[in-house]
Amino acid sequence: MHQKNPFQEDYNFDELCQANPNLKKHVFVNEYGNKTLKFADKTAVRELNKALLKHHYQLTFWDIPETNLCPPIPGRLDYLLHVADLLEPQEEITLLDIGTGANLIYPILGTCHFNWKCTASEVDKDSISNAKNIIQNNSLLNSIDVRHQQFKNSILNNIIQPNDFFDVVVCNPPFFKNSFDADQKNKRKVKNLQLEEAETLNFGGKSNELWYKGGEEAFVKKMAEESVLFKTQVGWFTSLVSQKENLKNIKRAINKTKPTEVKIVDMQQGNKQSRFVAWRF
Repeated sequence: MHQKNPFQEDYNFDELCQANPNLKKHVFVNEYGNKTLKFADKTAVRELNKALLKHHYQLTFWDIPETNLCPPIPGRLDYLLHVADLLEPQEEITLLDIGTGANLIYPILGTCHFNWKCTASEVDKDSISNAKNIIQNNSLLNSIDVRHQQFKNSILNNIIQPNDFFDVVVCNPPFFKNSFDADQKNKRKVKNLQLEEAETLNFGGKSNELWYKGGEEAFVKKMAEESVLFKTQVGWFTSLVSQKENLKNIKRAINKTKPTEVKIVDMQQGNKQSRFVAWRF
């Protein structure tokens, strides 16, 4: 985990339950005598997120429908902390989040943790409605701009406007190729973790959040292709890459756009290894 990540320490569940009393019923003492959660239970993770956002960032309201992606906040912040290492210190930093979902987590963390000026894009109207509801219920988030991507085959097109400049674009792309791929890989994950819960897809997620034709490789290739059109309007383009085996083809596609610099940034949260690709012109 990034050395500046405040979530490196174990959760203080006493403080978090004070911030969100609904979390208490999901907390239990494990065999080692430590308080913890069933992290395979997406309801428990949602209540944990509410507690973290209230305790650390003073958000008075945050919620998502059960059908939507529920992000692990420490890992999401880790991505932004590594992104921040790429940026030159300046008075105002602007961020564009591609596919913010109903949870709005990157603009929330960008605004509350870094004091960045954040814009979010999303294709799903219900997710946009939920994201805007979060903003309306938290005066701290009033500066966030949410934009509707009306064209499902576009990523940056129709979102970045002629007068825009963003220091960085972030993206957590749909990682599965189709609904069958999502289902099969989730079953494999359940087997590996030996989970017994009836509902094991702990992150939830609607189809546009979880899969894209061709998977994350096709999505990031498309993003790279469109990035050429906005080379003077964006400092760094970045995207998470969940499957390491996709890096070679993704990097090849990015290099075809003739960027001045390409980076692969490795990250680690506990036993989980992840990474993002970054490029600029």
